[in-house]
Amino acid sequence: MARLTYPNYPARCGWNVMLPPRQARPALEGPMSVPYAVIGAGYTGIAAAWRLAELAPGAEIALLEASVVGEGSSARNSGFLGRRVMPKEPGDRAAERARIQSRFQAEGFDWLEERIRTCGIDCNLTRAGYIRAAATEQGQAVVRAALEVARSNALGHELLSRADLERRIGTAYYGMGLYLEDSYLLQPAALVRGLADALPSQVILYENTPVLSLRRDGKWRIETPGGIVLADTIVLATNGFITRFGYLKSRLVTIYTYAAVTEALPDADRQWAGEDTDWGVLPSHRLGTTLRRVGADRLMVRSLYAYEGELETTQVTRALRQRFERRWPALSHVPFDYVWGGTTALTMNGSPWWGRIDENAYASGGCNGGGIVKGVLLGKYLAQLIAGQGDPGELIGSLGLANWIAPEPFRTVGFHVASAYGQRKAGMEM
Repeated sequence: MARLTYPNYPARCGWNVMLPPRQARPALEGPMSVPYAVIGAGYTGIAAAWRLAELAPGAEIALLEASVVGEGSSARNSGFLGRRVMPKEPGDRAAERARIQSRFQAEGFDWLEERIRTCGIDCNLTRAGYIRAAATEQGQAVVRAALEVARSNALGHELLSRADLERRIGTAYYGMGLYLEDSYLLQPAALVRGLADALPSQVILYENTPVLSLRRDGKWRIETPGGIVLADTIVLATNGFITRFGYLKSRLVTIYTYAAVTEALPDADRQWAGEDTDWGVLPSHRLGTTLRRVGADRLMVRSLYAYEGELETTQVTRALRQRFERRWPALSHVPFDYVWGGTTALTMNGSPWWGRIDENAYASGGCNGGGIVKGVLLGKYLAQLIAGQGDPGELIGSLGLANWIAPEPFRTVGFHVASAYGQRKAGMEM
């Protein structure tokens, strides 16, 4: 198999840099043979390894991370997570599907919350809710539709006016917002680092251990720069980069997204962060801009999408700066402290790909930006599938499975056409 490649991010993850330094686990040196090897120490990989350790208490499990925990894609998200799923549209059918998904979502969230509590992981988990905000008439139509869904499904919510939003988040940019109570914010790098450092003792984590080649010859043979792992069963938990192993190329695409966090606001400017001590804003259009208050005195802006490769850093900074200053013109003098990119995997129908991909090989990918809880849940259920524990049919039935995506060059052309159309439609929501 050809040599594999992984994201070589030009900038460190801002969430990780904000934390105290962490001592990485040693890289793999020499050969080893294990019953299970998990490739990728993000939320899905950690959950899969942890659950395998519970189900096979005598088995040694190798967990391989190409970089260091906290610098991978799992730490580069916005830190939103929820305990339930909101129906995407009114109606009994959508409500029933969301009810099933919410039951599984609660299971994944509770698994995480228990480990945060019992392992003493300081990741600032806060039940802050989030705001779906709209700056355009089209965006307001989306918010009104979401309001009807919240009402019909008895979800805790509050409709916010422009004045309400200005008071709560410090900007009058948005004309309408819908606050939804049952969701949380946290520091994603602190969470994934804390989970990695609390793994069961039979899970051996190797950092700075990229997989260079993978092939099956009786057992799975995993070549890394410092050694070789022979494994009876493998799990690919690398999301969009599963395709680099030769699998799911017709199901997944890798998308880069970008975020920036300001320097600490001067005391005289603290008012522009709003009255709410913790808040997050999600856009009414999928290509819109996500916002967060970070701690007492910083603001985060997340936007931009690139297909299968990183944008140039100055281009990213300039675009994020424009989006930030449109919302907070009075803060044009406050520079960004951190600017970084991260990857997610998209599928054509918005469903993940999950399950067996080869003999004694399993994978979970295509989170579609669905977040931390979904990654944990799918990793946990993948381990149970491997161990022959339980029936995942209802979970996968509610989520669906990723369908076929056109090959290149049609895929690239289609992405750029759809992206250009989406950006025009999003307008000032970006």
